[in-house]
Amino acid sequence: MTEMTCIEDLRRLARKRVPRMFYDYVDGGSWTESTYRANEADFQQLHFRQRVACDISQRSTATTMVGQAVSMPVAIAPTGLTGMQHADGEILAARAAKNAGIPFTLSTMSVCSIEAVAQATQRHPFWFQLYVTRDRSFVERLIERARDANCSALVVTMDLQVFGQRHKDKKNGLSLPPKPTLRNLVNLATKPRWCLNMLRTSNRQFGNIVGHATGVDSIKSLTQWTQEQFDPRLSWQDVAWIKKRWGGPLIVKGILDPDDARLAVETGADAIIVSNHGGRQLDGAPSSISALPAIVDAVGKQTEIHFDGGVRSGQDVLKAIALGARGTYIGRAMMYGLGAQGERGVSTALEIIRNELDLSMAFCGRTDVRQVDRGILLPRQ
Repeated sequence: MTEMTCIEDLRRLARKRVPRMFYDYVDGGSWTESTYRANEADFQQLHFRQRVACDISQRSTATTMVGQAVSMPVAIAPTGLTGMQHADGEILAARAAKNAGIPFTLSTMSVCSIEAVAQATQRHPFWFQLYVTRDRSFVERLIERARDANCSALVVTMDLQVFGQRHKDKKNGLSLPPKPTLRNLVNLATKPRWCLNMLRTSNRQFGNIVGHATGVDSIKSLTQWTQEQFDPRLSWQDVAWIKKRWGGPLIVKGILDPDDARLAVETGADAIIVSNHGGRQLDGAPSSISALPAIVDAVGKQTEIHFDGGVRSGQDVLKAIALGARGTYIGRAMMYGLGAQGERGVSTALEIIRNELDLSMAFCGRTDVRQVDRGILLPRQ
């Protein structure tokens, strides 16, 4: 097998191995996908300031995120349908993150449940991402389940009160499990490895919801519940209520505007994630990396700034850190690795990113990621 040397290698292999509807779910954005593309492209507008003749013999990528020691400023982002990229996907990604010494964030819309991930990782602390539903009693139960599973931080996503229109998902008839249409059956016939792995697992539906939310006991009832439960009334008062119920580190995800960043700080966020939901919500919104500097300038001294969107390399991580982020998140890069090679693929993705981060930092004459600042970047022309 060809050696995987970059995230793009993993992406190409995942495209061959993952059924089209689930691969396209990962590798796509909303409407024209302009924001999705900008998330990656805008990183290329940032150029490093290369330095030489510096003592770079001793280097460290270790730091902290919300008080937790991490081997590099990277966490695995919450991603829905992870268990459809590869059987037991959330469990495999959580194990890889544990071995790499970084946080894993489990999505509310995961296939494997909170409890299944906790059991499979021997209750090693992980983070849980919360979507706020109209049924607040369900939200309360999710928070309690996360606490019981030894989750060490709660991530509240703010930018999915309504769904952005994702054309690929509509055209593919995205469903869980896949609908037995002729097109889907033909595509599945070309993915025997994926099919065999899925036959071996019992984790094939949204484990945090089915059997836990009132009235949801099947895929059909789940679809109706999801359409009805995402709450367009979500407010900062709800975040304050969640923080009080949770009691631990609270991270607010989905911030693109300095005014919203200030409101998050006033609500008591221990960290905020600059994110446009991977370009999957408001198409035409700015890339995450272009929005980062203004938010850092606005609240960077008051709370911890994290970054999400378009990270495909360790160089992207370094650029985000240089612009003021304390940590970064990888979603698609992790999913490509998972779809390509399961747990080993996620580990490979993390190794690639850590190596690229370490070497790029060295070329910039820095030896400690905690000391990286805007000085490693050339002024924009």
